[in-house]
Amino acid sequence: TMLNLLGCLDRPTTGTYLLEGQDVGVMDDDDLSTFRLQHLGFIFQSFNLIAQLTVRENIELPLYYLGWEAQKSAERAAELAALVGLEGRLEHRPSELSGGQQQRVAIARALANDPAIVLADEPTGNLDSATGRQIMTMISELNASGKTVLMVTHEPDIAAHAGYQLHMRDGRIERIEERGA
Repeated sequence: TMLNLLGCLDRPTTGTYLLEGQDVGVMDDDDLSTFRLQHLGFIFQSFNLIAQLTVRENIELPLYYLGWEAQKSAERAAELAALVGLEGRLEHRPSELSGGQQQRVAIARALANDPAIVLADEPTGNLDSATGRQIMTMISELNASGKTVLMVTHEPDIAAHAGYQLHMRDGRIERIEERGA
C-alpha cells in the first residue's frame, strides 16, 4: 500500500501527498501516468517483464512511452544492460534468463527514464541468498550514486543496507531508525 501511494499507483483517501511539488491526489489518471513515467522507477518482486519482448525491448519500454528515437533508446538499453552485467543477453527473452538475471533486467528498466526516485518492492524476494546479495549491492550502488531508493522488505539482512529504516505495523510507522548514526 505504501509503495502504491508513493509510486502514484493509488491516490490517498485523506490528506495531501506532494511529490516534486505536485499534489498527486488531484491529478487525473493520464497526468499520474505521465508523472510516474517521468519521475519514478519501479523494481517489482515478480520482475513484471513482458515475456514476448527481449531484454533490450523490456529495458526500452519506458523510453518508447517517453517518445525516444529508436537509436537513442537502443543505446540507452545497451548502456543499462552493461551496467547490470547483461550486455551479452540483449536479444534473450525473460524465459531464457535466471531469476537473478530477470531482476537485473527489471532494475535496468527501472533506470531507463533516469528517475529521481526508485521504488523497490521486495527486490530480492524471489531470489536465492547469493543472488539477493548481488542485487542489494547493485541497489546500494544506485543509492550511493545519488538515486533515492525506497525499498519494502521483511528481511532484516536486506533492510540493513538502508540508511534509514521505517518500521511499520498495520499501516502505521512504529519507529524510524537512522542506520550508521
